Amino acid sequence: MTGRTTAIVLAAGAGSRFGGGKLLASLGGRPVLQHVLDRLAQAGLEDVVVVLGDDADAIEAAIAWRGERRVRNPEPARGLSSSLQVGIAAVAGGVGAVLIMLGDQPHVSAAAIRAVLDAGVTAERPIAAPAYVGDGGRNPVLLGREAFVLVEAAEGDRGLGPIIAAHPELVHEVPIPPDAAPDGNPDIDTRADLVAMLETAWAARVHANNAQDDRYREPPDGTDFYAPVTSLFRADPTRTDEP
Repeated sequence: MTGRTTAIVLAAGAGSRFGGGKLLASLGGRPVLQHVLDRLAQAGLEDVVVVLGDDADAIEAAIAWRGERRVRNPEPARGLSSSLQVGIAAVAGGVGAVLIMLGDQPHVSAAAIRAVLDAGVTAERPIAAPAYVGDGGRNPVLLGREAFVLVEAAEGDRGLGPIIAAHPELVHEVPIPPDAAPDGNPDIDTRADLVAMLETAWAARVHANNAQDDRYREPPDGTDFYAPVTSLFRADPTRTDEP
């Protein structure tokens, strides 16, 4: 793989199953989309293109941008594939590969991103896709420039899924260790999905707190905790013959 890598974040969907505003829903005090962008920054990817749709103005105002380029999909109703094509069209000529990210996957880990990037692509296998334990999805996907032409065939709202399924000979599968993505890489389609993520995050904090308590637990008290201070309770502390 030659040339630099650009990340393309697909964030133009209407989120109709969610009821609208999905990418700006709060998760841990930050918008869902912010989590995805933060993970890219943690993984060291600085060249990022974000494809926005009808919610572009609201997203522009709510996100803490780091210099990501934003482009608008003029026809987001055509589905995920149209955003993918808009993103590819916005990539500069010197780019050797693009990392396709979905804006509604806030649990994507920086370790999983790095694993896919480090695996890289070749002319023979220009697609690198993660393989999570327990079938945790196929994102993010790394496309070498040789695979850009396949994006033209994408249609509807399924993006690269059908293309990857139809061309296994072009795909380099990248195993993701369980500790790098214990929950896989789930997306948020409905409000129930968001609630499930909130519950998972709360449970993780409770377990972490309990583990910290165990690590720093004080030695147990003796059988008679007050024995060292019994003299303070005598009527006359100078007397020694009073029990």
